[in-house]
Amino acid sequence: MTPSAPQETRPSLDDPYLWLEEVDGERARAWVEDRKRAAEAELEAQDGYPALAARLRAILDSTDRIPYGRCHGGLLYNFWRDAGHPRGLWRRTTLDEYRKEAPSWDILIDLDLLARDEGENWVWGGVTWLEPGGERCLVSLSHGGGDAHVVREFDVAARAFVHGGFTLPEAKSDVAWIDHDTLFVGTDFGPGSLTESGYPRIVKAWRRGTPLSEAATVFEAGFDDLSVSAWRDATPGFEREFVQRQIGFYSSELFLRRDGVLIKVPKPEDANAFAVRDQLVIELRSSWEIGGRSYPQGALLAAGFDAHLEGTAQFEPLFLPSPTTSLDGLTVTRDALLLTILDKVKNRLVELRRSGEKWQARDVDLPAIGSLESWAFDRVDSNRYFLTTTGFTEPSTLYLIEAGKDMREPLKAMPAFFDAEGLQVHQFEATSKDGTRVPYFAVMRRDTRLDGDNPTVLYGYGGFEVSLKPSYGALSGAAWLEGGGVYVVANIRGGGEFGPGWHQAALKEHRQRAFDDFIAVAEDLIERGISSPRRLGIMGGSNGGLLVGAVLTQRPELFNAVVCQVPLLDMRRYHQLLAGASWMGEYGDPDDPAEWAWIGRYSPYHQVRAGQRYPRVLFTTSTRDDRVHPGHARKMAARMLDQGHPVLYWENLDGGHAGAADNAQTARMWALTWTFLQRQLRDQAQEAMRWANSAS
Repeated sequence: MTPSAPQETRPSLDDPYLWLEEVDGERARAWVEDRKRAAEAELEAQDGYPALAARLRAILDSTDRIPYGRCHGGLLYNFWRDAGHPRGLWRRTTLDEYRKEAPSWDILIDLDLLARDEGENWVWGGVTWLEPGGERCLVSLSHGGGDAHVVREFDVAARAFVHGGFTLPEAKSDVAWIDHDTLFVGTDFGPGSLTESGYPRIVKAWRRGTPLSEAATVFEAGFDDLSVSAWRDATPGFEREFVQRQIGFYSSELFLRRDGVLIKVPKPEDANAFAVRDQLVIELRSSWEIGGRSYPQGALLAAGFDAHLEGTAQFEPLFLPSPTTSLDGLTVTRDALLLTILDKVKNRLVELRRSGEKWQARDVDLPAIGSLESWAFDRVDSNRYFLTTTGFTEPSTLYLIEAGKDMREPLKAMPAFFDAEGLQVHQFEATSKDGTRVPYFAVMRRDTRLDGDNPTVLYGYGGFEVSLKPSYGALSGAAWLEGGGVYVVANIRGGGEFGPGWHQAALKEHRQRAFDDFIAVAEDLIERGISSPRRLGIMGGSNGGLLVGAVLTQRPELFNAVVCQVPLLDMRRYHQLLAGASWMGEYGDPDDPAEWAWIGRYSPYHQVRAGQRYPRVLFTTSTRDDRVHPGHARKMAARMLDQGHPVLYWENLDGGHAGAADNAQTARMWALTWTFLQRQLRDQAQEAMRWANSAS
């Protein structure tokens, strides 16, 4: 079939659905409730829905899940939700106790009790510790799961919030300890204190016992910058204070704060830089020439911190990328750096240790499963680190490892939450419109017949240098794979699978390449006989919601179902909604006519047309999403409904950008989603086939 050509559009604020951007507006909320009830009435009435919802809830509430921990002061801290504690418990235990099959936990905060006692809809937002080893922390709590948090000082020894302690009202704050009695604070200080993106523009030093209004200003960023933040590196012997001006999503300036004076740390604006004891480590997003040498984008470099400030440093490459490898993560222990390398979209781990003035590297002997994640047990006093291994069909296993040794101590293992017997993982390549080879993973049964009759869900993201790696999806496995469905993950441009260049290839005016890559994967699935248009569905969230929205309007004949989650869709106004201005480095500025010329060509909200046949769409979002405005999904659904297109819309009240705030909400959201896909790609496709056969 002929692709739907993107239409030229002109910038216009004549939007008949602007009223749906009023998050809590009476008319908007009535529309949301009507559409939500309609979606629930249809999907929850399906025969398999109750059993699926119960099963997904049981997986999420299972006490057999791994209680991942972070170490502070020699103890392991964990946040945990289950059926008896839907809001969650913040708790701790010793390493020896953690090794047991059923550890004994010391409960510090019962969030369900706290929410009940205070009459608040609290959702956990994490803690910020006084380091090293302090008994005080800053607890972040949100109303309903948004990015904005209330911050309150907590005394761990007393198991209580500190009366008269540091407290900040709800805002998108950035806070860090300087010492027991002083904080770095970036928050909403009043008019003019936030950037256009809604993040802190000013960072101050706030002394205990003084009003926040009297805190001393440390740094002010520009209104059109993204944000500003400050922190203290508490590594003994290498204590330093830093301030970072985040100019855009991919550009920043770093300053050392010494005796109240800011000293700029020389680096490319688009590079990330941080201190590791006496070293400065820099990760490059573009090539860099320094000291008579040229280093490629994606490289990781190190040099003496003080020597670099003095202009005498010689950088040493810690990692140099190849066409198939990229740096995926970095963990710091007392004496080692652990580099997680992505090699053909599968992980391996490299350990680096200083030997004299040089770094020595060695590969860590690990099982070749798919994905690895590591984090330090205690980066100050220990060389131990945690490591998880996982794959599409292999549940996660958690190990404790000592840098310099290959002995792995298995601590916890996730049980199999779905039957993976007979499943195989394949890695294929599709050829995109411009000839680029695009890899993708397909998980399917070993005996899958290549006759195009397999219900298939294609998932993608393609933005912000985010890599999609093999991982164990307990919910998707139980809801889809176990019943014979095919699950596909596309590693399209815009992601980070092959380093910064793979991401930058789909930035701004090149965004169409990400959509072309995704379309190419869909076409390849059809050509291989894995699926067919009546059996193929696509799914994506956030930037991935933009992806599936754009592909929906460009190639609707390729699919029979679309799941569009917490999406960006109105690319004319995205930069004016919530945190949208912070993403102009990714998409461009729609107020610039030259840039709107290419943004408008793919903006789903502006490309959807009456009279065009589209696959059925399920939009999901959250009223309390304060990152990507729910107005995107609302307006797109309303426009499509008014044009006569088949649409379901479901909006959860809580959950923020995650779409759900607790296990019950998460189970319901995914049960609705997988029931929709089951109905579109299995049930209705079968009904259509039976009708066609009877008609012939």
